[in-house]
Amino acid sequence: MSKKRVNVVTMGCSKNLVDSEVLLSQLEKGKFEVMHDSNETDFDAVFINTCGFIHDAKQESIDMILDYAEAKKRGKIDKLYVMGCLSERYQHELEDELPEVDRYFGKFDMKAMVEELKVTYHPEYIYERKITTPSHFAYLKISEGCNRSCSFCAIPKMTGRHKSRTIESLVMEARYLAKKGVKEVLLIAQDLSYYGIDIYGKNRLAELIEKISEVDGIEWIRLHYLYPTKFPMDILPVMRENPKVCKYLDMPLQHIANPVLKNMLRHVTREETEALLAKIREEVPGVVIRTTMLVGFPGETEEDFEELKEFIEEQKFGRLGVFPYSEEDGTYAAEKYKDRLDQETKQERADEIMEVQQYISAELNQQKIGKEFKVIIDREEGDFFVGRTEFDSPEVDGEVLITSEKSLKKGDFVTVKVTGAEDYDLYGELI
Repeated sequence: MSKKRVNVVTMGCSKNLVDSEVLLSQLEKGKFEVMHDSNETDFDAVFINTCGFIHDAKQESIDMILDYAEAKKRGKIDKLYVMGCLSERYQHELEDELPEVDRYFGKFDMKAMVEELKVTYHPEYIYERKITTPSHFAYLKISEGCNRSCSFCAIPKMTGRHKSRTIESLVMEARYLAKKGVKEVLLIAQDLSYYGIDIYGKNRLAELIEKISEVDGIEWIRLHYLYPTKFPMDILPVMRENPKVCKYLDMPLQHIANPVLKNMLRHVTREETEALLAKIREEVPGVVIRTTMLVGFPGETEEDFEELKEFIEEQKFGRLGVFPYSEEDGTYAAEKYKDRLDQETKQERADEIMEVQQYISAELNQQKIGKEFKVIIDREEGDFFVGRTEFDSPEVDGEVLITSEKSLKKGDFVTVKVTGAEDYDLYGELI
């Protein structure tokens, strides 16, 4: 008898991806043939891991559900299940509007999902995952939930309060990943800055990083999503002195004008933010800071927007993304503020920010020509081997296109001299 086949489709962020990888591993232990993001439709069951972050992400998740519901009607799949953030928050509404789905699961219903397919759930193996990223890097989710109260964000309503995992369990998972060939671990959470406070009474992110750096096989550790308020300053000496910790910090700032920050309930001021950025750069020379901005927030004036642009021009962030504001159900902002700006104006402001950042990125890249960098190889593409420096996270940042007569493998670390630069990507040759 052939194995039953399951496809898990992941929408949204890398935190969702980790959940999908755990589910795939559990089902594989139950003797299922498992696939991830497959374009095929001939499956016994399909799980769609949804995103509920912003309006566009919600719509993409709903469109995916509709596509698979149609495939189910045509007899291409047997069972259709929906999980993740959108299902966690809107389960009853989805059940009414999309009854074609066989069952909806919340974000934390792993045991129920596994047992739905008559597979024994193994909590002792919850740190084991079927890695779906290229085998040399993987995400490590160190906590769930968020205790912050940003007025624009619905995530705490979907994920609950902050819940850290223990250092011991995370080191165990890092060892598992290393044995699978992972060389770069990306620490992710909704808020790395809060790690450990709920279970240890104090932030222990620095200690966690040090412990993971001791795992044989792990060569790079990258930090994603630190909150500027109550920033864990003790990670800075670790970043500076531990060669395994990438000098890369992902810290979404969202805005800089004090009136906007106040309405966003960010509990930080421009002055405090500038002092923090100066301290980080002083303590960790050469650090690249990635940030995200939110434009068009209710009450954002033209003056506030211009202040944000000038701040970005002054700070010259190595990496920057921007979102136009969208009102999210149930948030403080949706209930208390009037969203007066039209979508066109919001998008125009977002485009202006990215034009500024494109110029900054091009300028910073030009300064790298002639310099040498350690690069991890991600893939071969056309005439190039494509890799990243420690200052570039996969999928969201720039890449290095390398010419080499020598064949390079995924996961190789090589030294590359930069020979050319575009706005976001670099060209280089093997040293």
